[in-house]
Amino acid sequence: MRTDLIQIGVVGRPHGVRGLVHVHSYAADAASLEAYKVLVDEKGREWSLRWRGAEGVAELRNAQGTPLADRTAAQALVNARLYVPRDALPVPEEEEFYHADLIGMEAREGDCSLGQVIMVHDYGAGASLELTGGVLVPFTRACVPEINLKGRVVTITRPDEVSGEEGRGVGTVKVAGPAA
Repeated sequence: MRTDLIQIGVVGRPHGVRGLVHVHSYAADAASLEAYKVLVDEKGREWSLRWRGAEGVAELRNAQGTPLADRTAAQALVNARLYVPRDALPVPEEEEFYHADLIGMEAREGDCSLGQVIMVHDYGAGASLELTGGVLVPFTRACVPEINLKGRVVTITRPDEVSGEEGRGVGTVKVAGPAA
């Protein structure tokens, strides 16, 4: 898959029998997904999206402009990840990061490597970084005081309350939206 693509959403279950699907958007404003002229899935297929009726329900059209024919075609796309080219996204502001920028970075505490960032989670109470081995680190300035995007390293500082535990060790995680 192309390395310049950033995941912007994922196709969910079918909606009805006419080829509509639920789409979970990773953009701060789900409506902005429609502004991207081309979405690409992991197989390289190009799609356009148009929101329909109920929240999260969309019509997907292929590169030729043909919508999904029916529920069976919609079911075949369940869990398909939708991407946009990196240059179509706005540049993150200072202390904002796209998930894709953080994933794969080496996590270090002092001279010790703690592994890599494998996932960014946000369940509503603030983001956390998951490191290899399953260690979760709150994505706060106190626990992640430095992020070196060019060097691909995040500095981790564990709070005293968890010193001695495995995985010791800011800003906002930017969710993709359309370029301004």
